[in-house]
Amino acid sequence: MDVSELDYELPQELIAQHPPRQRDDSRLLVYDRANGAIRHRRFSELPEELHGELVVVNDTKVVPARIPIESPRGEVLLLERIDGDLWEGLARPTRRLKPGQRYGAVELIEHLGAGRWRLRLDGEPSGATPLPPYITAPLEDPARYQTVYARDPGSAAAPTAGLHFTPELLAGLDVERVTLHVGLDTFRPVSEDRLEDHPMHGERYEVSPEAWDRIRSADRVLAVGTTTVRTLETLATGGPLAGRTSLFITPGYGFRRVDALLTNFHLPRSTLLALVMAFAGIEETRELYRVAVEERYRFYSFGDAMLVL
Repeated sequence: MDVSELDYELPQELIAQHPPRQRDDSRLLVYDRANGAIRHRRFSELPEELHGELVVVNDTKVVPARIPIESPRGEVLLLERIDGDLWEGLARPTRRLKPGQRYGAVELIEHLGAGRWRLRLDGEPSGATPLPPYITAPLEDPARYQTVYARDPGSAAAPTAGLHFTPELLAGLDVERVTLHVGLDTFRPVSEDRLEDHPMHGERYEVSPEAWDRIRSADRVLAVGTTTVRTLETLATGGPLAGRTSLFITPGYGFRRVDALLTNFHLPRSTLLALVMAFAGIEETRELYRVAVEERYRFYSFGDAMLVL
C-alpha cells in the first residue's frame, strides 16, 4: 500500500485544542458496515447504538513524562520503564548531551540512536503531561488527558478513544479491561513510501486470564481504541497474556476478535489510520473522514469519536 493513500485534507481549525467541558458531550459519528448508514450522535448516546457488545477498554495511565533539563536547556520525555529506575526516553538537544552525565533527576546512560536514550531517573516521574505536538494550547487540568478508568501507569500518550467516557456512562455498559502501555511509536508518522516497510516497535501489554476468558467467549466485542484492538488481536492470533506486541494491522488484515471499533479521528500517514482502514475499508474510511470534515467534527486527541459497527 502506497503511504499516500493515508493522506487527506484537514482544515487546521478542526484540530481540537481543548477537551469538551463534559467528556461525553463530544460528537459521535456512527458508521454501520452492514448497510452503509452514517448517523450523527452525541457520545452520551453511545448505549443506544450498541446491542449487547462487551466493551473492552485499555486502562493504561499516562505518566507525567516531560521532564525539563536546564543545562543545556532541553527536555527528557520518558517513553517506557525498563526496570526499577531504568527508563527509555527521548532527550533533546541530543547532540549536546553526554552519556554518564546527570541532568537534574535524570542520568543519561546510553544513546540508542534517533534521540532515544537509556537513562536512570531518581524517584517516580514528576514532570508535565506529554501532550501531542499538535496541541499547542495549555492543558488546565491534566486529568483530562487521562481516561476515568486509568489505573496502571506506563504510557507516554493517552488511549484517546477512552477520553469520552464518564463513570455514569460506563456504569450502564458491560465493560472489561486490558492494558497496553502506549509508546510514541504508535503515533509516529509513516515515513516510508510503502506502508509495509514501516517498522512497528513493541509495546508492553497484559491481560488477566479472567478478562481474556470473558472477551474470548463474548458474542460481540467493541474495542475502545486502536491500542485495545492490537491487544485483542495479538491474543487472538496466539499471543501470550502478557508480553510485547508489534502487531501492525493494515488493510487486508483478517480480524479475529474485534467486532466493532470506537476510535477518534487520526492523523494522515499514521499507523492508526491504516488500522481504521483495515477495519472499515479503505474507500469507506476516506468517505467517513470527508463527511467528518464537511460536518465540522473535531479531530485528534481531544476531538470527537467514530463508532464503526
